[in-house]
Amino acid sequence: MGRLDGRVAIVTGGVKGIGKHYSHALAAEGARLMIADIADGNEVADAIAGAHGANSVASSLTDVSDETAVKALVAQTIERFGKIDVLVNNAALFAPLQETKCTEIDAALWDRVMAINLRGPFLMAKHVAPHMRAQGYGKIINIGSGSIFHGIPWMLHYVTSKGGIMAMTRVLALELGEHGIRVNTLSPGLTMSESLVAENPGHVATARDRVVAARSLKRDQQPQDLLGALVFLASADSDFMTGQNVLIDGGNANT
Repeated sequence: MGRLDGRVAIVTGGVKGIGKHYSHALAAEGARLMIADIADGNEVADAIAGAHGANSVASSLTDVSDETAVKALVAQTIERFGKIDVLVNNAALFAPLQETKCTEIDAALWDRVMAINLRGPFLMAKHVAPHMRAQGYGKIINIGSGSIFHGIPWMLHYVTSKGGIMAMTRVLALELGEHGIRVNTLSPGLTMSESLVAENPGHVATARDRVVAARSLKRDQQPQDLLGALVFLASADSDFMTGQNVLIDGGNANT
């Protein structure tokens, strides 16, 4: 038996990069999965269905910054699977962001980063929480970033948005705990996902060596390094844990 047998999970941004690994990891532990992304999820869904059965997964084209789209996603998940036990708020704008001085960040781009990285998780929690509250149980896992502890030069928009995620987690945990809903943050360090390496080689070249040198564990972080913590937060193993930040960064924040 998997640690998530009988659970239903939504993973936003679950088609590419780290999110794809999150989707496969949850399905491998027995969760039935709704993958939501602005990218087509058929390939990932087909791979999961091939490994775990046709009834184990569905996908939806969803912009999490659009409340109408979020409502439709939640309704589609309930219609397909009957409930929602786990929400992984992973969708975020990061990989394509070019390093930009704070004085040169375009205000429209700032607003877009905040819309996806902050309003998106808020809207997802807003519309998923009533279903979790009705069943008296749920797990919301917000994906943060280790960068909030030490900053990233020329990435003010992204780091600011992830600081907001940690604040959101703490407030949601306080509000929703009485309904059996646990809310925690999983914060990766700089992770060499396929999307980051392909879409932003400039940031990788600037940040990679500096970040590895600052870690206690002197190597690149890979998506697989995050999966054990993700499954732990999604499973019953973390049922008496809420409002917390789980930092997986090879010890960067310790230095």
